[in-house]
Amino acid sequence: MTREIDVQHLGRSGVIYAFVVDGLVIDPGPASCLDTLLAGLDGEEPRALLLTHIHLDHAGASGVLVRRFPNLKIYVHERGAPHLIDPSKLLNSATRLYGDRMEELWGEVAPVPAENVIALSGGETVEGLQVAYTPGHASHHVCYFDERGGDAFTGDVAGVTTPPARWVLPPTPPPDIDLELWNDSLDTLLAWDPARVCITHAGAFGNVGERVEELRGALARFGELAHDTTAEQFVTALRAEVIERSGGDAEAAERFFQAGPPEQLYAGLERYWRKRAERE
Repeated sequence: MTREIDVQHLGRSGVIYAFVVDGLVIDPGPASCLDTLLAGLDGEEPRALLLTHIHLDHAGASGVLVRRFPNLKIYVHERGAPHLIDPSKLLNSATRLYGDRMEELWGEVAPVPAENVIALSGGETVEGLQVAYTPGHASHHVCYFDERGGDAFTGDVAGVTTPPARWVLPPTPPPDIDLELWNDSLDTLLAWDPARVCITHAGAFGNVGERVEELRGALARFGELAHDTTAEQFVTALRAEVIERSGGDAEAAERFFQAGPPEQLYAGLERYWRKRAERE
């Protein structure tokens, strides 16, 4: 049975969730939320961490957790594994985005000893969960499926829905956004026929087929918007849509903006279009 832990990022509920299945922690979140994660585990020592990808809001606490639990196994895609062992490039990239807010947002990002890291390529079954390679949001993204309970753990590939909302928007930060691969990954997800998707931002949701179709539409729509407008126009339009769809609930809108800052969502899509033009 899947258990949700709201890790209360920056003290706000409904932004980042970790999930626990039979002692396995899927995406523990950042070290800035470590105390909340440990409180949610309620004294249980995790058997392993299963990372969907290495972005700091999903995996930032990994090294600190290994320091606390030295035998902890960490599963991650083979492209992400080197950056857990030596996070210097990851930190340099993140610092360009977040500047002097790094410590506040993510806390300590400690290296993970190589002997704790188990690299995945997709197609495996680990700790009783199926693994699929699901790029599009990140080149090293994987999803996990618990066939027994019907839950798919989808990181960011199934979009962002921050409570109390039920609608979905795509998280598109740089540097790896690829809209074609993302749609392929949604096909991979649907092939599992999951009862629910468990998403980091934030919670577990049914009606997976409807959700995926809504997300496909949003990927196309916001992709076109980023292609046809400036950063300022994109950010203004996205903020207006989120506020409108939040029914004027400022706190609900801020949950989404914390999970997916509009400026970063534009930057990822702009880079996608620029790189695509360079290839053509």
